[in-house]
Order: sequence, then structure tokens, then C-alpha cells
Amino acid sequence: MEEIEAFRLRHIINLEQKEAAVKMQTSTSTYQRILNSAYAKIADAIINGKAIKIIKHE
Repeated sequence: MEEIEAFRLRHIINLEQKEAAVKMQTSTSTYQRILNSAYAKIADAIINGKAIKIIKHE
């Protein structure tokens, strides 16, 4: 869910890295690592024709 939130803040809410990191209560470097992980998973799904399954843990 961290990756989804990082992606949402950057691309749906259009926040800059510093603002998004504050919203997620993390450092900018950690935020960037989380966002890069999301990008890698999205790219893998698109390039390799994989489904993206989101599981919400409560």
C-alpha cells in the first residue's frame, strides 16, 4: 500500500517529492525508494503483460 500511496501522491495529487514525503511521514530518500519500487512493478506488469493485483491489508 505504501507504493500505491507514493504513486497516488505524485501522479494523482501532483505533489512534489518533499511534500509527498511529509504526507507519508518519511524522508525524501525513503519516499523516492518507495516510488521507484512502484515504478519498477508497474513497468514489469506493462512490459511483460502481467496483471497488477492490489491487496489491502487491514
